[in-house]
Amino acid sequence: MYPLYSVMTTDVSRRSGRLSHLGILRFTGADSLTFLQGQVSNDTRRLAQGEGVLAAYSSPQGRVLALLHLLPHAGGIVAVLPRELVLPTLEALRKFVLRAKVKIDDASDALSVNGVSGGQLPRSTGIELPPAGNACVENDGIGIAGVNHSPGRYWIIGAAEKIQQHGLAGDPAQAAHFEHDWRLADIRAGLPQIYLSTRETFVAQMLNLDLLDGISFTKGCYTGQEIIARTQHLGRIKRRLYRLQLPPGEWQVGQALRLTDGRAGKLTEVVRHGGGSEALAVLNVQAGTPVAEGASAEGDAALAAPVAASELPLPYTL
Repeated sequence: MYPLYSVMTTDVSRRSGRLSHLGILRFTGADSLTFLQGQVSNDTRRLAQGEGVLAAYSSPQGRVLALLHLLPHAGGIVAVLPRELVLPTLEALRKFVLRAKVKIDDASDALSVNGVSGGQLPRSTGIELPPAGNACVENDGIGIAGVNHSPGRYWIIGAAEKIQQHGLAGDPAQAAHFEHDWRLADIRAGLPQIYLSTRETFVAQMLNLDLLDGISFTKGCYTGQEIIARTQHLGRIKRRLYRLQLPPGEWQVGQALRLTDGRAGKLTEVVRHGGGSEALAVLNVQAGTPVAEGASAEGDAALAAPVAASELPLPYTL
């Protein structure tokens, strides 16, 4: 596991902060679990056991519309996802509510998404971290859950004033730095993300969700399930999520690129680091014809210049 900061201190303000790029959808009502069970790729019954769940919400064609970090919370089930996807995802899900006893609302203003990294919290916070894994605990209205497949990092969900009261809000002067390093840690953990620019572009397995416990193949039907199951059982997956070191440049999520070995795809997350950037990209598994420096990619001006990127290891096996 890579630390979020090169020099860790015992000061919780350096290890915690608000993640302002993330928002929250909240599900309340007696049918919340069963409603989500029919909409997302993972088994939501695990939420009732106090466990956080990573899941894809997909279109009927099996294309991922959003990745949801689902967590049990006193105010209902919460789903953490990029703020820019909160309203599109809310509108899409509401179409399926019908007669179900479930209410879905945008809780991004009512509840703050914070993170904490490394070690135990000082006793002064009055908050204890959950045990290892995806376990969730709640203290004084603050929900804390381990980040899937990223030991030492935790979601902190609660009203901003409560989080501030317990000393978990972090240093506002460090907020941008903390958010940058949180996204870098996601990249290094091989945890995918979907934004507006990549919405409805990939099937769940292209984002390695089958390797990250993000898909249940035994739970039964849900939106997009037929395509996801067919992808899993009827042949080799042709595109996967890879971690890359990119050369200096202006890189953006959703940008198309072609590597010098001929593999092509799109960036799903990118963060500047050192002299270049670290990124996650969905690429062809099989390399194509190697591209000479300066050569053009036929039929796509966006891929005109091959990228001399280095593939970096993931903490799991493809």
